[in-house]
Amino acid sequence: FRCPATIYMLRDKQPDIFGLQEAYDYQVLFIRENMLDYKSVGVGREDGKHKGEHMSIFYNKKKISLLKWGTFWLSETPEKPSMGWDAACFRTATWALMKDKRSGHKFYYVNTHLDHVGKTAQREGLALIVERIRAINPDGYPMVLTGDFNVESSDPVLTDLNKMMKDARVTAERTDSLNSFNGWGKSSSVIDYIYYSGFSSCPKFETVQKKYGDFPFISDHYPVRAVLIF
Repeated sequence: FRCPATIYMLRDKQPDIFGLQEAYDYQVLFIRENMLDYKSVGVGREDGKHKGEHMSIFYNKKKISLLKWGTFWLSETPEKPSMGWDAACFRTATWALMKDKRSGHKFYYVNTHLDHVGKTAQREGLALIVERIRAINPDGYPMVLTGDFNVESSDPVLTDLNKMMKDARVTAERTDSLNSFNGWGKSSSVIDYIYYSGFSSCPKFETVQKKYGDFPFISDHYPVRAVLIF
């Protein structure tokens, strides 16, 4: 029932890039069919192909070029579909090396979804992401990391990440502290993030709580959005 609201929101905000969490094949396809300027990468977390939720990365092909991409699992065996530590679910991160066609700048984008139950899985999963970010980016390109981290900003899970990247919600020139997880109107917490490094500034961060059409919610999470300047 909320499919149209998603498209209304994307057409309104026109992001150059965006990440999805908990996206099934049919949902990814629906967005691609209705947002023809965009392409996407990502795999199902259950089998590395189509089964299960995707951590998809979308990009506007008129503005952004995709150079290479991949997926790894947040587990002790990150190269194959697997569940890590005390996690309740398979968890993945999708990464992409991209190029801004307008400026020529290259940058990395990583999109993920940390476990909602296992504290060890949250800590070790994010540590793995931090380690991979360092490994895949020896040239020090600007980096974006987005995701549902399933932790509040004060959680020690974020300590190491805060040392190497900036939280757009905290550092943007214009920002808000609105809740990002709404639980269909039954919850209120801030657990969705946009982190970045290597950009000169972040003029704006926003939690998109605007209603689109007659739909009270696009999702059980509100989209979060940031503007980053090279």
